[in-house]
Amino acid sequence: MLLSDAIRIRIEYLLKQKGFSSFWDLYKSSGVPKSTINSLLASKKTSLPKLSTLLHICEGLDTTLKDFFDDSIFLDVEDFSEDYSKYRKNK
Repeated sequence: MLLSDAIRIRIEYLLKQKGFSSFWDLYKSSGVPKSTINSLLASKKTSLPKLSTLLHICEGLDTTLKDFFDDSIFLDVEDFSEDYSKYRKNK
């Protein structure tokens, strides 16, 4: 699974767990722009969110980054961007 997919699935799970009925609820509680949330959750074409964006989403979901990533969904993540892979090969 790609990391971006795992992040999306985890956010959607936490939205349901917190009783949020829409992206609007997450926007109001996190302060992350609606367009960013929509791109991340609806388009499924977004690359990885910035860590600061994910931190604000976690705050809006009343969770920590540690708790966000403390889930088995992240055990099988295989995502490295092409640029990062090239960087690693050159080291």
